Amino acid sequence: MSNRQILVTSALPYANGQIHIGHLVEYIQTDVWVRYLKLNQHEVYYVGADDTHGAPIMLRAEAEGITPKQLIDNVWQEHKRDFDDFGISFDNYYSTDTPENQELSNTIYNALVANDLIARKDVEQYYDPVKQMFLADRFIKGECPKCHTLDQYGDSCESCGATYAPTDLINPFSTISGATPERRSSEHYFFKLSDTRCEEFLRGWVQGLAQQEATNKMQEWLGSDDEHKLGDWDISRDAPYFGFEIPNAPGKYFYVWLDAPVGYYASFKNLCTAKGMDFDAWVKPDSATEQYHFIGKDILYFHTLFWPAMLKFSGFRTPTNVFAHGFLTVDGAKMSKSRGTFITAHSYIEAGMNPEWLRYYFAAKLNASMEDLDLNLDDFIARTNSDLVGKYVNIASRAAGFLVKRFEGRVLDAAMSHELLQNIRAAQTNIGALYESREFGKAMRAIMEQADAVNVFIDANKPWELAKHDDKAAELHAVCSICVEAFRLLSLYLSPVMPLTADKAYAFLNIASQSWADAHTPLSSANAINAYSHMMTRVEDKQIAALLAANAESLQAEKPAASVSGSEILPIADTISIDDFVKVDLRIAKIIDCQAVEGSTKLLQLTLDAGEGKTRNVFSGIAAAHKPADLVGKLTVLVANLAPRKMKFGISEGMVLCASAKDNKTNPGLYLLEPNDGAQPGMRIS
Repeated sequence: MSNRQILVTSALPYANGQIHIGHLVEYIQTDVWVRYLKLNQHEVYYVGADDTHGAPIMLRAEAEGITPKQLIDNVWQEHKRDFDDFGISFDNYYSTDTPENQELSNTIYNALVANDLIARKDVEQYYDPVKQMFLADRFIKGECPKCHTLDQYGDSCESCGATYAPTDLINPFSTISGATPERRSSEHYFFKLSDTRCEEFLRGWVQGLAQQEATNKMQEWLGSDDEHKLGDWDISRDAPYFGFEIPNAPGKYFYVWLDAPVGYYASFKNLCTAKGMDFDAWVKPDSATEQYHFIGKDILYFHTLFWPAMLKFSGFRTPTNVFAHGFLTVDGAKMSKSRGTFITAHSYIEAGMNPEWLRYYFAAKLNASMEDLDLNLDDFIARTNSDLVGKYVNIASRAAGFLVKRFEGRVLDAAMSHELLQNIRAAQTNIGALYESREFGKAMRAIMEQADAVNVFIDANKPWELAKHDDKAAELHAVCSICVEAFRLLSLYLSPVMPLTADKAYAFLNIASQSWADAHTPLSSANAINAYSHMMTRVEDKQIAALLAANAESLQAEKPAASVSGSEILPIADTISIDDFVKVDLRIAKIIDCQAVEGSTKLLQLTLDAGEGKTRNVFSGIAAAHKPADLVGKLTVLVANLAPRKMKFGISEGMVLCASAKDNKTNPGLYLLEPNDGAQPGMRIS
């Protein structure tokens, strides 16, 4: 295979928080793939950067009494520390607040202007008269115009699932100052994604995506040939704003989602300058290089629609592919601060945990799809101890001592062609193909199958027994040589996942770092191995307990529920007739399953049996009052004839009945109604 030129990126972490283990899924996945490609002598560059612009950065810096520049510099140091701790091998880790990024963002924008793909439109928004700034949806709250739940954000209600404009909220307020916002209009700049040129290009580009789930999602967004579903994309924000000012537009700034992906190229350009490389040769349309982006599935829309279209029509090459992964859960649930499972990368290291335990576990669970990944802590302990200590490291510890003490640490050359070693070398082709296709879980299983075979060989030949007999010295020499060579091969195969352990193995074996081709260059008697020293400890239950305790959010003791007076309940609604009431079909439903909703702090996802011979999916904003596990198996009341509602988390096929107080700031719970025992799923309530 000829050497390839490959540029690889991971999504840019926002400079407004810590790196946690959910982030690490992506960076470990990318790093494993990059390390495998580099082992094959390809020219690969892995670049990243902190995403540093936007109103949240500006407001946090103001709250901390520092400049935005000081804030992002501090966060960059923390992020880089965490990535280094987990062996993420960026060739360059940079920032989006750089001269290179401003220059490239301007270049792309000006090219889009020249191609008549930038439009200007007046947009009416809420404006905070105290902070003197326009408010993004996340900075506005109010009463839902549909169900009247209080304290809802400016784009959707987590209680009833309604979507709306911020200007539809009842009694809106700014979350920044608390002021009542005013409606004001300003001119915004838009990238004309709806242009037929963009649509036609994207319809062709989507066919090359590696993941069928991504292709299906893009085709859903694009619609049929005659639907024209794509809308124009707002790429500007008004001052005050921390970011790059748009050329020839005083007081207008690039929205962070425009200059953030350009940060991939800015980081690479910075690297090219440092290494004396030709940046244009990698990024222009006629380039023979490859370009891959690893991202979470939640930002697929930006990376498969806006980003490739921006590149296409501004004179740059488009990505070779975009690889999306799913979300991380811990013990089957969304990461939780109260349970201690919202685990930061730094706390993991501070607890004395080996980062390569987590690298291996994630690799063992990852595949090429967009499926979610679960970190089951009991399984983490069992699999790490079994595979890495019991199977892999154990091979070296069982054979090295005899080889050093009895044979000067030198292998028997004649043993290097043993059938067991031939089989392990033959497995390399399949293992490599699995790495290349990002099927890391299958690759780990294939490697551990070979480790199992080596341990069976050791148990069958019993070197500890052979060592008791002088006339078995030649046989002992051969067995130990085979084991140590097998350990070398397994270390090479695992090295994309466990680079630090592989380096320890190479030091023990007294050899240089290995390339993928070195699988066929066995150890030699001309080079004595070193004495074996322990390479990896076992994970202990107490370490996990300490880690969870370190990450647990201290919670105030629950206050006893106050009695609800007449002033604390919602007023009685207008009188209706019995004919109005009977239109609502209320049914008994059993909760078959209940899960937290990724990306929402209020919603739970209920799977209901209403006696129909099928289940229903319903989202309900009851997370503040109920734990998912506590609801499974309970009965509740379903509004069965409510039209399905499309929410940003999925389709909700009905509504469950709940009770709530008037002031849900003081008492934010929505309490699920439970029928008496004896009611059965499907029974109608009248």
